[in-house]
Amino acid sequence: HEPKKKRKLAKGSSAPKTFYYVKDIQYLAHEPLLQKFAETKVFVKKVKKALGRDELDTVQRVRENKPHYTLDHIVKERYPNFADAIKDLDDALSLIFLFSTMPRQGKVQPGIINKCRILAVEFMHYVIAARCLKKVFISIKGIYVQVEIDGNEISWIIPHQFTTPPPSNIDFKVMLSFLELYTTVLGFVNFKLWSGLFYNFFPRTLR
Repeated sequence: HEPKKKRKLAKGSSAPKTFYYVKDIQYLAHEPLLQKFAETKVFVKKVKKALGRDELDTVQRVRENKPHYTLDHIVKERYPNFADAIKDLDDALSLIFLFSTMPRQGKVQPGIINKCRILAVEFMHYVIAARCLKKVFISIKGIYVQVEIDGNEISWIIPHQFTTPPPSNIDFKVMLSFLELYTTVLGFVNFKLWSGLFYNFFPRTLR
């Protein structure tokens, strides 16, 4: 929503600006992740400082106390029930399958690529076990796949298995931020889907 006195708030400027409600900012100010981000920022500074002084023992000690966080509570807030997560799975699958085909020598850490591959394999094994595949279409961009889960149609694209280096003009920081959320979502979804088939969660053997 745009404010009623947009030009006044922008101090006469017509340049595009994004406005936020005060109540939204106040709500976000209490987000626990902000504290973790602040701790991570301090952690990075300490590591850089120790490396600059060639204090390897200090670097090792600081890295052992690296702050960790999860997005579990964010996922639960965004998707109050399982159906909401299923309906919003299209973009998550497309991005995860994209990163699962990334070359290991590049801008993306191998651990992230490996995690995406595991999640992709877990989901595709569910599609096979549940026999919920509806449509497949092969194009130049990749393989378009459509499945139906709990009455919801989910469509995404699987890139072709070519070792093409990623473009240099891509902002990986933004993509990795979304990927962090999507991998958490798909991890929950995979577990729930396999639990619904009355299987032991067999993909644990892949981890």
